[in-house]
Amino acid sequence: MKSPRRQAQLVLAVGERELRVPAWGFDPTVAIAIRIAIAEQLITENSTGYEISDAGALFVKEILKDADLFGPERSFLSAVGKGLTEGMVEVTASSWEEK
Repeated sequence: MKSPRRQAQLVLAVGERELRVPAWGFDPTVAIAIRIAIAEQLITENSTGYEISDAGALFVKEILKDADLFGPERSFLSAVGKGLTEGMVEVTASSWEEK
């Protein structure tokens, strides 16, 4: 989601409730960031993935106090919201397996 074009596609997909992407991957730095967040006890692993811890929630509250921090990222994440569901991802991923 590094490019504005791809971000706009995801926002559109959320609005239409249909995710259409040919393929995706994760930047290796995301895995590093997750491991650091776990080590700092900001997130924890659970049976379905990850969840924010109490310390992580406090950290987020502190970040949100400064409206100048992460402006573009905030806008993008607000536009996506909780509209991107696991079901949408599963349908898209299963369509790759069929080909």
